[in-house]
Amino acid sequence: MGIERRTLLKVAGLILAGFTIKPAIDVLSKVDLPDPLPTPGPFANKRWAMAVDLKKCWSLEGCKDCIEACHRIHNVPDFGHPKEEIKWIFQAPFQTVFPEHEHEFMEEGAPEKPVMLLCNQCDSPPCIRYCPTKATWRREDGIVMMDFHRCIGCRYCMAGCPYGSRSFNWRDPRPFIKKPNLEFPTRTRGVVEKCNFCEERLAQGLLPACVEACKEKGLIFGNLKDPKSEIRKALQNRFILQRQPELGTKPKVYYIL
Repeated sequence: MGIERRTLLKVAGLILAGFTIKPAIDVLSKVDLPDPLPTPGPFANKRWAMAVDLKKCWSLEGCKDCIEACHRIHNVPDFGHPKEEIKWIFQAPFQTVFPEHEHEFMEEGAPEKPVMLLCNQCDSPPCIRYCPTKATWRREDGIVMMDFHRCIGCRYCMAGCPYGSRSFNWRDPRPFIKKPNLEFPTRTRGVVEKCNFCEERLAQGLLPACVEACKEKGLIFGNLKDPKSEIRKALQNRFILQRQPELGTKPKVYYIL
């Protein structure tokens, strides 16, 4: 009898609970939940990208105007040692950058010719996922940003970047900057840095420093969301290369060959 009574009490409790839960569900179902999608910000109608016209870039042998302009404006130090090199824009041979496109019928000397490299400002940047402090993040316009103050120097972002586009300050960089640009922050020891598509210049309506410095007009920059932009026109009906597209990072630096 005792067992039956306990069973009846359990059933009665469940019934009462059902009556209690039902009104709660009705109330919650009427609550106005916030939109899960973020409100579009000031960069929502932009998607910046860069194209490197390799033939134009190769036409002026030994030219490094774009590198010098970028590094000067962004206070990139020169430690004088390749193992400590800080690079926002840098060069590597074609055969190293695009080994899958090298073949026996290529233009003579092309495999050894330099290719300009920089942060690819990926649509799906793995570096961001690895950063534990959110020191690196992606803006709505696609620029992958760096907060030098938040960076703790763990270098996880460097390990996550498949393109080697990030550099680490093993020493205090400030004594190795010849003429500091007071309009851009200098960094400290233990901080990671990289190309930012000159976001501070874009805010002023200017082109990136590297694009402006290129004599041969081999660097093309613009908004991919604007069908009339120079970058969109440059990418039409041309043979385009991208670095390791099979990784799914969707880089926004294109190479025209």
